[in-house]
Amino acid sequence: MSIDWKGVFPALTTKFTADDQLDLLLFEKNLQAQLDAGVHGLVLGGTLGEASVLTTAEKEQLIKFAVSACNGKVPVVLNIAEGSTKEALQQAAYAKAWGAKGLMMLPPMRYKSDHRETVTYFKTVADATDLPIMIYNNPVDYKIEVTLDMFDELQACKNIQAVKESTRDVSNVTRMKNRFGDRYKILCGVDTIAMEELCLGADGWVAGLVCAFPKETVAIYNLVKAGKMEEATKIYRWFMPLLELDIHPKLVQYIKLAETQVGIGSENVRPPRLTLEGKEREKILKIINDGIASRPVL
Repeated sequence: MSIDWKGVFPALTTKFTADDQLDLLLFEKNLQAQLDAGVHGLVLGGTLGEASVLTTAEKEQLIKFAVSACNGKVPVVLNIAEGSTKEALQQAAYAKAWGAKGLMMLPPMRYKSDHRETVTYFKTVADATDLPIMIYNNPVDYKIEVTLDMFDELQACKNIQAVKESTRDVSNVTRMKNRFGDRYKILCGVDTIAMEELCLGADGWVAGLVCAFPKETVAIYNLVKAGKMEEATKIYRWFMPLLELDIHPKLVQYIKLAETQVGIGSENVRPPRLTLEGKEREKILKIINDGIASRPVL
């Protein structure tokens, strides 16, 4: 089983009704907007997907629904963010049974594993599945860095094929390329440095604001890869105030508000998250509405 780890992979939000049930109709509306824009894959159950508050049954619903809706057009990837190796193994088995085509994996949650423990964790799961895996390297938010030396050891697992590069250090793309060549596909995981990393050789973009602005996100990727830097830069500069919503602890609320304003989402979040209110909501709403008002013609 393989995935061509390149292009734009939206980290989809999970849509909820006002009474805290999965809103599959709204989820489908957003998913279709992503497919219509030409995205290359979908990631479910990530940070933006509010994975930490989803039940296993809800994850099953979302994956099966997305797989059916995509009908083979693009691969559906499930994120694994677990505190135990046992549960990570179970989630990988579920992902395969539900029809997911790949996995995105964070290091262990809650416990700050050392080098040996982190590598063993990834290898144990990789050896137990034939699904292709993208390592999610985000030491800023999750406190464990997957170092170059760790990636060196992980080369032994052929199905560990890609990295979601979220160290926020643009030069890490070059370090990975210098050390491993094309062994690992590199997908930028931070919206505010995506064009820079694509220019430096990143293969793709696991995007956040794509949830509200899929056409613009795909356009930047396509233009950069076509060498049309001036056109890409013009869109990217317009996009930047919106992309900065991706690097805040309330990115879920911010991006869901953006989805709402463009008509392909709602503000509903699952507690302990709460919807925005007061001056904070007004501030974020202005950024979003200013962006919509000056939206470039593609």
